[in-house]
Amino acid sequence: MDSSPSSVVSELEGALLKDPDPFAYFMLVAFEASGLVRFALLLLLWPLIRLMEVMGMGEAGLKLMIFVAVAGVRASEIESVARAVLPKFYMDDLDMEAWKVFSSYDKRVVVTKTPRIFVERFVKEHLRADEVVGTELAVNRFGLATGFVESQNITSNIHEGVSNMFEDEPPSAGLGSPSSVFASVLSLCTEQIYPPFITNQRQDNSVVLRPLPVIFHDGRLVKLPTPSTALLIILWMPLGILLAVIRISIGLILPMWAIPYVSRLFGGKVLVKGKPPRPAAPGNAGVLFVCTHRTLMDPVVLSTVLGRRIPAVTYSISRLSEILSPIPTVRLTRIRHVDAEKIKRELSHGDLVVCPEGTTCREPFLLRFSGLFAELTDRIVPVAMNYRVGFFHATTARGWKGLDPIFFFMNPRPVYEVTFLNQLPTEATCSSGKSPHDVANYVQRILAATLGFECTNFTRKDKYRVLAGNDGTVSYTSLVDQLKMVVSTFKPFFH
Repeated sequence: MDSSPSSVVSELEGALLKDPDPFAYFMLVAFEASGLVRFALLLLLWPLIRLMEVMGMGEAGLKLMIFVAVAGVRASEIESVARAVLPKFYMDDLDMEAWKVFSSYDKRVVVTKTPRIFVERFVKEHLRADEVVGTELAVNRFGLATGFVESQNITSNIHEGVSNMFEDEPPSAGLGSPSSVFASVLSLCTEQIYPPFITNQRQDNSVVLRPLPVIFHDGRLVKLPTPSTALLIILWMPLGILLAVIRISIGLILPMWAIPYVSRLFGGKVLVKGKPPRPAAPGNAGVLFVCTHRTLMDPVVLSTVLGRRIPAVTYSISRLSEILSPIPTVRLTRIRHVDAEKIKRELSHGDLVVCPEGTTCREPFLLRFSGLFAELTDRIVPVAMNYRVGFFHATTARGWKGLDPIFFFMNPRPVYEVTFLNQLPTEATCSSGKSPHDVANYVQRILAATLGFECTNFTRKDKYRVLAGNDGTVSYTSLVDQLKMVVSTFKPFFH
């Protein structure tokens, strides 16, 4: 094995990422950092941008994309989208063979034609790159992106940046396409490697390389907004809003047993596996349903399946969500002894639902389970909850949680999967001498195995620090202010 220091310069688009066209990522930034109007405007300009590329004016088309996507947007908001939204979509498009070659070198540099602020966090944290050379956005003294870039000639500026970085010794290898705009950058390298990529033999074959996974993800869009997908989303949204209103009204008006039958008429579907326990007899303590936490709809769907309104323990849902909820909610304080008394009191009256992760997680991972539930009862029934949606995610860390149920019901065919596991045997509970921590970990493991997920030790605070830059504490606005936010969010659809 060659032990001499080595370096690599790789293109991002078309090399580490399979798709050489970054347009969809600009669409993501436009939607998440600004809103639907900018999203639609950028889509409207897509034919012009494509025409400019065909006519050999690719750099001018890139500058137009940059201007429309970020002009007037706070740099901090762009950074937030780059931290919380883009990594998931970049990871989905990652060429694993290219990354294995890239990661086998000692010093790793990525070049990109998109603004550096878009990709730097992803390539440094998840792909373990050392440096990123890309387009630099101009930001005014108020912290707003002007929409312009700091260099008139983007390609030449990136070429110069890489040259300065390797003044003493040229890079050992360059990964990219021979027809790329970065052909001059790759020419600086001792060896050029083009697709298909084959793992470098210098790498120890016993080591299985993987990029750091994306566990936390935010943003409303489920799919990467390519031009065709973006057009479909825009055309669907007015109908989706109407459908959401109808579906929510059904949940508020109809009796719980009738909801599954009527919801099928409007595209909703619930898949149930396992056998739920019978309701507790009057005067007896209830069952504690311990669920994975995918969306705010988890306890509502569970109640729908059971055909009765079961109270749900909540932490930080919005006041509007509580008002719209078709089931009772029990708001906890995060003060352990106070919350323990509340849960005990509710269980003495009947069944209760708790999600011990304390917050939702979209990806196939389970966050650390709080052991509080294990201290309070031995009648524990684990329930594996999962969901599938087509257009919009029903959770948010950066946005307003009050819209979560609305976005869920805006999807054409939302599907929920509910799997009831057997009630924990006595020997698996605290009454047999096990610690609450051990019981919580055991429940986490069996739920993860049921769903095919991975267990983690991450907590609610870890999630919010990554996605929102805070600890997840919610400051509530008045109901009037919340309703104003709803109206302002959807106002463009009614004009």
